Amino acid sequence: MEDFKTLLLLDRVRFLFTKLGIDYETMRKILHIKLTMDERRIPTLFSQSATKKSEDKKYGYIKSLWIYVLISLVLIPFIILGENFLFQMSMSYAMIIFMIMTSMISDFSTVLLDVRDRTILSTKPITAKTINAAKFMHILIYLTYLTIALTAIPVIVGLFTHGIVFFVITVFELVLINVFVVVLTAILYMLILRFFDGEKLKDMINYVQIGLSLVLMIGYQFLARSFELVNLNIVIEFHWWSIFLIPMWFAAPYELLLNGDRSVLTIAFSVLTIIMPILSLWIYIRLIPTFERSLQKLLSTSKSKKEKRNRLREALLKIACRTNEERAFYRFASLMMKQEREFKLKVYPSLGFAFVIPFIFIFNFSRGESVDYSASISYLTIYFSMLIIPTAVFMLGHSGKYKAAWIYKIFPLKDYTDLKKGSLKAFLIKLYLPLFVVQSIVSCYLYGIRILPDLIAILVVGCMYTVICYIGFGSSIPFTKPYDEIGNGQGWITLVLLIPLVIFAGIHYFFVTKVDYGVFIYLASLLIINFGVWKFVFRRASDNGGVL
Repeated sequence: MEDFKTLLLLDRVRFLFTKLGIDYETMRKILHIKLTMDERRIPTLFSQSATKKSEDKKYGYIKSLWIYVLISLVLIPFIILGENFLFQMSMSYAMIIFMIMTSMISDFSTVLLDVRDRTILSTKPITAKTINAAKFMHILIYLTYLTIALTAIPVIVGLFTHGIVFFVITVFELVLINVFVVVLTAILYMLILRFFDGEKLKDMINYVQIGLSLVLMIGYQFLARSFELVNLNIVIEFHWWSIFLIPMWFAAPYELLLNGDRSVLTIAFSVLTIIMPILSLWIYIRLIPTFERSLQKLLSTSKSKKEKRNRLREALLKIACRTNEERAFYRFASLMMKQEREFKLKVYPSLGFAFVIPFIFIFNFSRGESVDYSASISYLTIYFSMLIIPTAVFMLGHSGKYKAAWIYKIFPLKDYTDLKKGSLKAFLIKLYLPLFVVQSIVSCYLYGIRILPDLIAILVVGCMYTVICYIGFGSSIPFTKPYDEIGNGQGWITLVLLIPLVIFAGIHYFFVTKVDYGVFIYLASLLIINFGVWKFVFRRASDNGGVL
């Protein structure tokens, strides 16, 4: 039986596991089986271009790491920028932690929460500590592969640029980061399982991804605001919240050991670099029995709750969807978007991005200078919230249960117009509208209610842009294609579909700045065009409206 090189390397430090009370031989056998089963596994980041041939799938994870090597080239300028290590390495580690944490949640949550082997292992004389050590090392091996691909070139560049001490610090800290990320994710899931059932956890993984994308994106802004460019020199500005910026912890030892900065905060951050990963690992080990009991919830099934119909909601739905068939497909599409985890995995993180990106632009434009929001037109950055629309519209055509689309054929329908309209309206009302309403409230607080006509115009553009994206992606029937068919061509189409969005924003800017009462003329024109576009695109056909 073929042995793995990673296990041979692990044999050299078996004494560490023995001292921790772990049965190393048993853990090694479990790891060998898990690694053998994983040979055909392809990660989320690379799964879109995966083929179904078994020879291509073997060692799919290792083969897919080239994309992380390409991403690593972005880190090189930060490494060779100079010797302001607190800035350079904070930005570098922010990117590294983002990639590792994202991969941990998207690719290895299932490994961390896997309970399928419990029916076999729990009947054997194996301690929970040994089982969890195997699970922990299983994830850590793959994250090590990822980390090497992501940092090998920048670290080698750093070795030649800054010397051996830089190299040793970086390798040591990358080990700590990997341990910290795995343990932090495990503790996070442990807390979720403490208060929610297993089914809720599976859903909350998607919400964690949204929160993570928001925290990291906002964190980048706080990190950038910790440094100021003064006469082309980067000046550090410590704030009380700097202590919560994890990348700055890992950047501080470079300042301490290479630049001799012995300030209180530099020393404090350097201490946190070592203490926090070790402390989190100690907490995780102590909580292993609790984690194992919590995982039992994943075996339970939650009863589906029947949604109560609200009269006001039904009345509004009748206005939005004029026919009974359209309302039925609206409810169907709403349930699919709510229950399809693959859809949420790909679309929901983009919601967080679409929500926060307009305000990042607004505050970056106003950074360092006072802005009169009562006269500013920077609220037009809300057009960036429509970046969610192409992704969502494209994903509406796909489903994990696409084979069940045969049921469309037995419906007594003349065409699929109601299905298509109902699905697009479900996206607009259930996903896009709540996002837009919150953004509008914040914008009205900043700019005043004078921008209300502009916001309505942007909302109408969003409705029209949804139809444009639907046409651009081929007018496919909703939920009829497998996710395996998602290819690289989608990215090019999405880029092309950004052109109409830029045109709409440009026209809006022209009417607001050059034409008296221009926003009202623009809004009236949009209402007429939007009505015509929906009417023309979804005109009822004499045939079946498409072929399944």
